[in-house]
Amino acid sequence: MNCKVVQEELESAARADKAAFFPRFFKTGPGQYGEGDQFLGVVVPEQRKIAKRYRELPLVEVARLLASDYHECRLTALLILVEAYERARTLGERAVLCDFYLEHLDRVNNWDLVDSSAPKILGPYLWELQDFSRLYELASSGHLWRERVAVLATFAHIRKGHFRDTLALCEGFLEHPHDLIHKATGWALREVGKKCPDTLRDFLQKWKARMPRTMLRYAIEHFAAEERQRWMH
Repeated sequence: MNCKVVQEELESAARADKAAFFPRFFKTGPGQYGEGDQFLGVVVPEQRKIAKRYRELPLVEVARLLASDYHECRLTALLILVEAYERARTLGERAVLCDFYLEHLDRVNNWDLVDSSAPKILGPYLWELQDFSRLYELASSGHLWRERVAVLATFAHIRKGHFRDTLALCEGFLEHPHDLIHKATGWALREVGKKCPDTLRDFLQKWKARMPRTMLRYAIEHFAAEERQRWMH
């Protein structure tokens, strides 16, 4: 098993129409958030199938796959890593995998790469440790994707009914300039609201006037239409 074989499978599953569409969808033009990213044209369901077939890929080969210029190679590498993390039996094994993830975080460099990995690797690991300091290190990095990793990692904690860090990060990002953080924080708040609507309402009552509109719209998506209207005014 090596990364070359995985890339060959990805190339075999590539579609020309998707190869033409993805660069526009993922904003790869000059000055855009995905500037310079390259695509083979492989849809995510195919990548998931390939990741399952190569879930035993050694970490050294996963690292080589992550080093690829092709977006699908990096996403497939992360899906393989998620598979490995979910099958790990001991805290020590999970620590190795999470450390590997953090060491290669520079290659987790688009929103889908973040969203497919942070809630399933970093989030569960920090919950197991009950040490959330890493979230704040990432959130204060000034780096878009690391900031999004911090927010998305808390999804694992929201599922456990733990909202403190999610709310703190969302508060800290109220003035963030980038729409991708507004979406991430709004999405996180929405998930909090699904678990505890009153916690979300308390946050909105306190911060609505300062919340970016995108964050607010995402946060209230699951409220009834009448309540959504009230919050938007």
